[in-house]
Amino acid sequence: MAVMTCGSMVEALPAAYERLHAYGPEFGGDEEGNHGMTNHGPMAVEVMVRRGLDIDVDGWLDRYVRRLAGLPGTSRAIQPDDWGAALGQARRLPDWAAYFRHELTGRPWSEVLGQWWPRLLPGIVAGSTHGVIRVGHAVRTLRGTAGAPARQTLDELAHGLAFWAARYRRLAGTVAPAGTRTPGQVLSAVTRIEDQSGFIAHRLDRLERSPGWTANLRALEPVASAEEVPARLESLVDSAARAYLGLGHGSPVLLVHAATAPNAVRHVLPVLPTEQWLPSFAAAWAAVVAVVATYAPPRPAPCAEIVRRHPELTREDALQRAAEHGDEHVLKFADTAVESYDRTGDPELLAATRYVGELIDRP
Repeated sequence: MAVMTCGSMVEALPAAYERLHAYGPEFGGDEEGNHGMTNHGPMAVEVMVRRGLDIDVDGWLDRYVRRLAGLPGTSRAIQPDDWGAALGQARRLPDWAAYFRHELTGRPWSEVLGQWWPRLLPGIVAGSTHGVIRVGHAVRTLRGTAGAPARQTLDELAHGLAFWAARYRRLAGTVAPAGTRTPGQVLSAVTRIEDQSGFIAHRLDRLERSPGWTANLRALEPVASAEEVPARLESLVDSAARAYLGLGHGSPVLLVHAATAPNAVRHVLPVLPTEQWLPSFAAAWAAVVAVVATYAPPRPAPCAEIVRRHPELTREDALQRAAEHGDEHVLKFADTAVESYDRTGDPELLAATRYVGELIDRP
């Protein structure tokens, strides 16, 4: 299974993006648009195309778009000198999309991203971390594009930034790592909130009031310099993907994002100014801990037994089985876990790609 070339990505993705941009980033939910499901279409097709997966993208979209809701019209323009007032205003999402489309028409995309990344970073849990994840997938497309990017690809970055801004949700009580533990050691011992009922917004409210929240964040060994951030982010992604084996059964869909959110940050990192690297790592760590603390089960599954069920799995097998499964979360998690496997050679990561397919129903 060959990874698509830059030219192939340029040819295949714009049409899919164009089709998906008629729809909003969420569907379902209440009359305010809260507590709905996230539109994973753009993120999933980016994985399909970049990985060159044996899957009919148009057919997948035919099925997927039937569940989506149309993107509402704009109400009033976001003002450059008063953008802070519109952060976290879900009803302003179309206005945010229009704002970012305008910004990306007149300025280089990396410049716009570099300006807005630190503004949005404190709200990294926006939309259950889907804001940063969608931006990360768009940036991967842009980084893989030779020459001027297609309008639809720039529009995809605009939609990702707009979703992040409209669903901006700052976590109170965040502190910098100051401990001695590795990501894997901390994630295996994260203090869960006692009441894990309800939507993620309700759980995050409880998390901020819980005594273990800051202690969990502080337990990680700090990053000494910006130069260490890329390797430390990779270690965090690897640990979170591996942890899914033990934790995934607690909330198969939500716990996928403990790995995919920091991986999105990792792929954006190279286009950010170096001074933004340390805050990016701290935000990624907070997002991972927040997801685990609010959704992980009290007792882990028997990881060794799960791994034994999937012997001699290859990376090609893992990606192909994800394509055959067809669920958007399975596709995104397999993409992340295979990247981790390519770095580490750890077969547990490939087993995790099969396990997520067992836990999440086929569409």
